[in-house]
Amino acid sequence: MNIREIAERLGRRFKGEDDQEVSSVGGLREARSGEISFLSNRKYASLVKDSAASVIIVPEDWEGTSKASLIYSPNPDADFAQVAQWFAPEPWIQEQGIHSSATVAGDVKLGDGCSIGPNVVIEAGAVIGDHATIMAGVYIGAGVEIGANAYIHANATIREYTRIGNNFILHSGSVIASDGFGYAVDDQGVRTKIPQIGIVVIGDDVEIGACVAVDRARFGQTRIGDGAKIDNLVQIAHNVVIGEHAVIVSQVGISGSSMIGSRAILAGKVGVAGHLRIGDGAIIGGKAGVTKDVPDGQYMYGYPAIPFKDASRQRVMISRLPQLKARVDELEQRLQQLEKNDD
Repeated sequence: MNIREIAERLGRRFKGEDDQEVSSVGGLREARSGEISFLSNRKYASLVKDSAASVIIVPEDWEGTSKASLIYSPNPDADFAQVAQWFAPEPWIQEQGIHSSATVAGDVKLGDGCSIGPNVVIEAGAVIGDHATIMAGVYIGAGVEIGANAYIHANATIREYTRIGNNFILHSGSVIASDGFGYAVDDQGVRTKIPQIGIVVIGDDVEIGACVAVDRARFGQTRIGDGAKIDNLVQIAHNVVIGEHAVIVSQVGISGSSMIGSRAILAGKVGVAGHLRIGDGAIIGGKAGVTKDVPDGQYMYGYPAIPFKDASRQRVMISRLPQLKARVDELEQRLQQLEKNDD
């Protein structure tokens, strides 16, 4: 495609040679001649000038210089995502039907156009919606219900009685509805397992990354709302509720019975204690430890997590501790000298 074709398909204005051709996509640092890149975060604006990309999508008000041709966009990130789809290779599609090595119970209900890969196991009473793709080695337990257009990658596990909506994506190695971590402890510290008899309920348009564990409820439901996006290596404990369109980034751990509000964002390695509520639209900064409820829309950081402005002030003060200590030492010496002079 050339730059004019790309700009017209996006509905954007451009500056540069009409016939500037593009054959692939790339980041500002890595892009080569013939590739298109983008600037979304102005923190990386300095890279635009020297990028080897032939075309760069920039914000509408961009006034910087560049060797590349430019496409002006109100949302460079979204436009680049769309362009990347145009240049993406055709996805590999598993053949429809049930592979000869799959084990599917006789009463399983499969929708139209499903694709069941090698060594898949689907237990009794499961219901799989139309056009589902279930890759090799997946286990789906008894009574599981999955909506239309699901894509379950290889070697994932969905245990018994889980209920899942439409357009679900689950990546390899994840386990949905594993037992919650629940034990009764006696006076000698001996722990006895408490049966985990609840289920997991997942809404529409949810994507869950690789090696994620979502525990079934002790009783009732562990719930993940419509549109939630969960990164790799996340632990979601029993009876947790995650609101619609929440984002949970890699290595987050959420303890039992906590509630994550709609459109909340938990950055990498956040830890959330049990029975807490994180409000709608709240943002929890990376590696924060949440020990108390978080109001709607609050930006929290640190351990224990506090409002970001307070945490920033604390970090500044901590960075000044060496100078403050030197100043205190100096003042102590002067005070000692004054006391000697008085004697």
